[in-house]
Amino acid sequence: MIGIAQKLVWIHRLSDVSEIQSANSVSGVERSQSVKLYNKSPIRNASPINRRPYRSLRIRGQKQRVRRVNYCNGRVTRRRSPSSAGPAGAVSARSRVKCPRGRGDRKEPCGRRRLFDSYLLILPRMLRPVAQATNRCQSRISLLNRTKSCKAETSALTWKRVEGNRMRAAGGLGLAAILALAAPATGQQTDSIPAGDWRSINRDLASTRFSPLDEINKSNVSNLVEAWSYPLRGFNTAVPVVVGGVMYFPAGSRVVAVNADTGAEIWSYEHPRPEGAAAGAGGVSGRGVSYWPGDGTLAPRIMAMAGSQMIALDAATGQPVAGFGQNGTIDVGVPYGGTPTIFRNVAVIGAATLENPIGVPGNPRAFDVRTGAKLWEFQTVPKAGEPYNETWGNGWKGRSGANMWAFAAPVDAERGLIYLPISGPAANYYGGDRPGTNLFANSIVAVDIETGEYKWHYQTVHHDLWDIDMPTAGALLNVTVNGRSEPAIAHAGKSSYFYLLDRETGEPLHPVDEVPVPVGDVPGEYYHPTQPIPRVTPALSRTTLTYDDIVTAEDTTPEHAAACRKMWDDAGGYLNYGPFTPFFFHRKGTPPRSTIQLPGGTGGVNWGGVAVDPQSGTVFANAQATSLVGWVERKETTESYSFDANDTNQAYDRASVNGKGPFFSFSAPVSGKYDENGRAVGAQAPCYRPPWGQLTAVDAATGQIKWQVPLGVIEELPEGKQLVGNSGSAGPTVTAGGLVFVGATNDKRFRAFDAGTGQQLWEAQLGNNANANPMSYRGQSGKQYVAINAGGTIVAYALR
Repeated sequence: MIGIAQKLVWIHRLSDVSEIQSANSVSGVERSQSVKLYNKSPIRNASPINRRPYRSLRIRGQKQRVRRVNYCNGRVTRRRSPSSAGPAGAVSARSRVKCPRGRGDRKEPCGRRRLFDSYLLILPRMLRPVAQATNRCQSRISLLNRTKSCKAETSALTWKRVEGNRMRAAGGLGLAAILALAAPATGQQTDSIPAGDWRSINRDLASTRFSPLDEINKSNVSNLVEAWSYPLRGFNTAVPVVVGGVMYFPAGSRVVAVNADTGAEIWSYEHPRPEGAAAGAGGVSGRGVSYWPGDGTLAPRIMAMAGSQMIALDAATGQPVAGFGQNGTIDVGVPYGGTPTIFRNVAVIGAATLENPIGVPGNPRAFDVRTGAKLWEFQTVPKAGEPYNETWGNGWKGRSGANMWAFAAPVDAERGLIYLPISGPAANYYGGDRPGTNLFANSIVAVDIETGEYKWHYQTVHHDLWDIDMPTAGALLNVTVNGRSEPAIAHAGKSSYFYLLDRETGEPLHPVDEVPVPVGDVPGEYYHPTQPIPRVTPALSRTTLTYDDIVTAEDTTPEHAAACRKMWDDAGGYLNYGPFTPFFFHRKGTPPRSTIQLPGGTGGVNWGGVAVDPQSGTVFANAQATSLVGWVERKETTESYSFDANDTNQAYDRASVNGKGPFFSFSAPVSGKYDENGRAVGAQAPCYRPPWGQLTAVDAATGQIKWQVPLGVIEELPEGKQLVGNSGSAGPTVTAGGLVFVGATNDKRFRAFDAGTGQQLWEAQLGNNANANPMSYRGQSGKQYVAINAGGTIVAYALR
C-alpha cells in the first residue's frame, strides 16, 4: 500500500511511567536496556504463538566471532554444507524453529508488546524475519564477487507457473535501428548497460541509481543550467527512462517518447479509457515506464501499467504490440501503480490493495513480456498448510495488505533472484485479529525471478501496528565486511533503520539485535515484545522524543514555539518511550492520552529508497523526521474513521485530540495563527527541534555514518534559521562525477552535493516541488544531462 499525506509531530514524558531495566545478552555482548512501559507489568497474551521461546542461530562460520540472530516463527536449522563450498552454519529453509519474545541467549517472559501505529495509507510496510538459505552449494567463481556462491534449493511456497506461447510482434523503423544497437543480442538484461542509458526507474537491475557518467563533476557542477523542459498532463512523480538518446515517460493517459537532447516529441501513445470508467480513469501509472530490449527476434518494447492493465508498446513507434494479450494489453487482475521489473523475458509487478483487513491479496505476479502469459504468483500471506501460516493465527483468511506496492524491485542477474519488498498487513493500526509475526509482511523476500520459487526472507518489523512498511527492497552492491567480500543488499525504510543483508542468504552482515520494545494496552491486541534494531548504524532520523525536545523560540520563532507548547498541553502531553512506542488505548469520556510516533508513517526513508556508489561502497538516503500523534479507541460504527476501518467490522482504530483518522502530526504554523475553522495560517513546521530532514551517507562496509547534512529549507523562518531540513519521500541519485543529486524537499529546490563530504555544490530553483528521484543520461549528442520531474514537468540540465 502506498502512503499519502506527510505530517510532522512529537512527544512528551509522563510521570506515571515505570521504567523497567532488563539486562540482555545479544551476540555475546551484555548490555542494559532501559524500556519504559506505560503499564507496570506487561500484558500477557494467551496466544500459543506468543509463548514460543526464541532460539539463537549461529551463522557466518565457527572461526569468526559468533553472531546470533533471534527471530520468531521462522523455520531454520543450523547445517553444514555437504562440501567445503558455502559457509558453515548456513540457514536451511526446511526446518522449524519456534520463537517467543526473548532476546539473545536470555529468555524473557512472554509479555504482550506493542509497536507504535504508523499512520500512512499509501506507503509500504516492513518486517524483519529470519534468513532462509541454501541447501546445496556449488563451487563456482562468481562474476560479481569472485567468491563461492550457493544455489538455493528450497521448497517453494505458494506459487503458480503458467506456460505461455511465444508470439511475434512487428518491429519498428528509424528509431528501431537505434534501439536494436542498444539491445543485447541475447535479449538478457544485465547490469552492464551502456553508460549513457537509464533503463529503468532505478537505472539498472541492481537498483543502484548510480550513473557512471562523469562529464558533470564536482569541478563544474556550478555551471549546470536548464537545457529543456516538457510539461506533463497533471502531477506525477515519474522517473524517465533513456535508451540510446531517447527518453520515455508517462504523461496522464499517454506514454511519450522524446529526443533526450531537446525534449522534442518523437511519438505519443494515448491509452484508451476502459469502457464504463469515470472521466480521468485509465491513466498510465505516474511512477514511470519500463524498457525491454527485445530478444533478437522481437523488437524492443516499452512496458507500462494503467490500473489493472499492463501495456506493451513498440519502443520505436509507440504502437501497441500485436501478440501481447489483446492489442498490446493484458488485464492482470489486482491493479498496480508502479513499473514492471523486467529481467530476460519476465516482467514482475506488485499489487495496489486497499487498507481494509479483508480484501484482494497483495501477491506479486510475473508475466511473459513477449505474450502477456502469466508465469507465477507469490503468496505473501501463506494459506493453511503452507510454511509460516501459523504466524497469523486465524487472521490469514481473506487477509489483504502485505502487498508489494513499491515501484520496482532489485534483481541479482547472476543469481536469477528478485528481492520483493512486501508491505505491512491491513489494517494499519489494529492487529488483534492477526496474532503473530505476520510473515511475509514487512519483509524482503528473495525468489527465483523465472519461477517465483521462495529462497529466503528477512523481516524488519514484527507484527506491524504503525504502518512502518517496506517502501523499497534496497539496492545491490558487493562490499567487503570483516575482510570478506560479500554480495549484499542495502535497505533503509520507514523505520529509518539501515540493514545490510547477504543477498544469497538474507543474513545480516552487520549485527542486528532483537530489542525489547514498549507494550500497549488496547484490549485484545497482540504486541510483539522485541523488534530488530541494527547495532552499528544509528537511526537515520529521530525515533524518540521528550518534553525537553520541544522547539524553542531560538530554534524557530516565538509564535511557533508558543503554538507548539499549547498543542502539547491540549493533547495532554505525548507518550513516547523510544522506538516502536505503541498507540495506547483511549476510553471515551476520559482525558486525552496521546502517543507520538517517530518517525511517522511517512517518515524515515520512504519510496525514494537508497542510492549506492559501487565504487566507494557508500549508501545515500534521504530521511525525514515526520511524526504521527493520537491513540486507539473503540470504533463507533456510525462514524467515519480512516479508510482502512470504514465499512469493516474492525473493533478499534486511530483517533486523536484533533479528530478521528490517522493523519495528525505534532506541527504548528510558523506564524502561530489559526483561522476561525482551526486551520493553520501559512507554513507549518514540526514542534520538535530540527533537523527535520537529512541527507545521509553510510559506509556499507562498516555501517558507520560518513556524513549527514540537513536537506531542505523553510523560507518562512527567519534568516539564519531556515536550513532545518524539509519533508519529502523521494531519494537521491549518485554519479561517477562524485556528486549526489536530490530533489525530494517541499521547498522547490534541486540540489547537488559532494558525495565525499556532503557539502552542497549547486542548487536550482524549480517551479514546483521535485518529489521524484533524479536521473542522469547521455544524449545522442554525447552530452551528459541530469533530469528530474518537478511536480509534473520533466526538467533536464546540462553544462552551459
